[in-house]
Amino acid sequence: MKPEVLVLLPIFAPTLAVLEQQYTVHKLWAAPDRDALFRDVAPRVRAVVTTGLAGCDVATMQALPKLEIIASFGSPRFTLDVAAAKARGIVCTRTPDVITESVADLALGLMIDVMRRIAAGDRFIRAGRWEKELARPGNEVRGKRCGIVGFGAIGQGVAKRALAFDMPVCYYGPRKKESPHPYFNDLVAMANAADVLVVCCPLTPQTRHLVDAKALDALGPEGFLINVARGPVVDEQALIAALQEKRIAGAGLDVFWDEPRVPEALMTMENVVLVPHIGTSTQEVRIERGRKVLANLQAHFAGQPVPYPIP
Repeated sequence: MKPEVLVLLPIFAPTLAVLEQQYTVHKLWAAPDRDALFRDVAPRVRAVVTTGLAGCDVATMQALPKLEIIASFGSPRFTLDVAAAKARGIVCTRTPDVITESVADLALGLMIDVMRRIAAGDRFIRAGRWEKELARPGNEVRGKRCGIVGFGAIGQGVAKRALAFDMPVCYYGPRKKESPHPYFNDLVAMANAADVLVVCCPLTPQTRHLVDAKALDALGPEGFLINVARGPVVDEQALIAALQEKRIAGAGLDVFWDEPRVPEALMTMENVVLVPHIGTSTQEVRIERGRKVLANLQAHFAGQPVPYPIP
């Protein structure tokens, strides 16, 4: 008999198709009654497939007595209790990949879009307004100072791209790094010096609400915010208020507090560009992650060490 696999939420369709060929797959998100499906299959499930963002909580693990492996499409940070899983003998896997370039590309795309009003211009034409009025001008990207919040691999990738647009770069983080760019140990001070604030840092207890009303006020009425990190790094209500009151010029957002639910206030603003958490959503990244999910499961059920374990 094929091993039974519980897929907690939608993943890349081609990967899911291969899973369905090789295993007996139960799609929890698609069930009319999720609780009923879970109770029915729980005694037989040997593998869980999830995403790095969603993870798998301890309660779910405990409810699956035959669970052997958790295969994550992505790499969980704080969404999977690895210690609890290992205590049960459950193998935890990930799909390590190079996402720096993809996320940095999107950050620059959001920056250019919101500053040059590309999406706004698209809506302007589609609404039939061009024949009746002139479109509102955007802002130059060239020459604006880019302040990067979090100067890890993604932050440095953003810096490289910003330099190509003749943007001076500075950065904020917990420590100074080997870099030619000016370092700020005070976020408000950097926001005051920057024209665009790009948020790239991980979400931790220390970075939750890091970009607050003070930082947004320091960014100022001609400043733009770009968030490709995690929603709660930015105080969402403070951001909405700053945008509504024109205390900042605009925002480009890939992440939100309560995904996939986005505040109505953000969806009605012309000076905001919204995308559905697509920082790593490229065909190339998805194909590679899918390959690694399948490789982890295949190795495990063949009695071999998984190639991509979570340490």
